[in-house]
Amino acid sequence: MLSTLLQRHQAGFGPVLPVDLNGSTVTRLDFTAANPQITSADLRDTAGFDDLVNKMLADQNATIGIGGYLENRVIYRRSAHFGPGAAEEPRSLHLGVDVWLPAGTPVLAPLPAVVHSLADNDNFGDYGPTVILQHELEGTVFYSLYGHLSRHEWRALRVGQALQQGEAFATVGPFPENGDWPAHLHFQLMADMQGRVGDFPGVARPSEREAWAALCPDPNLVLRSRYV
Repeated sequence: MLSTLLQRHQAGFGPVLPVDLNGSTVTRLDFTAANPQITSADLRDTAGFDDLVNKMLADQNATIGIGGYLENRVIYRRSAHFGPGAAEEPRSLHLGVDVWLPAGTPVLAPLPAVVHSLADNDNFGDYGPTVILQHELEGTVFYSLYGHLSRHEWRALRVGQALQQGEAFATVGPFPENGDWPAHLHFQLMADMQGRVGDFPGVARPSEREAWAALCPDPNLVLRSRYV
């Protein structure tokens, strides 16, 4: 099982971001219906959403926000991309971890990798520029996804390109090019790409939680933050 393999190798993983995700300036951010700041906000206004994220950070004397794995969020109501119509169950269960921090922050390979695929998923509320890396441990192949990136470094990457552990390969993107979100990195692990290229669901229907959690293990096995 991928989770067990990752636990066994945790001590050898490098950082995904060049910041201390366990520091005093990091806080947990809540994007569920339990947070009245979120439920009362106009989340389609990205500049206003960005101001709200910064206020949530400032309220906690923090500069970095983190969290979200298997969090049932209300923020996806801002975009039809997640299927909020009455005819189907909306996707609202977050399958990755988000790290909310300034645009321009470098993104690092936490272990040796090959660029599996690239895409600019430019729907409103989507990933924007996206990188999927392929890794191998003890003969087991798995994948990591990095969403909401800047186009500048993303354009220089090539499928099949080898990356060293710790190598900076992207930066966190600004809105609107990052899928039109307040600046943050979406980091996700996948045991199987299921034939997908350059994209992978980062949000699932809550009724399908068990199946998606098995396919996408806890990213904190790599990030190792106490705030997740």
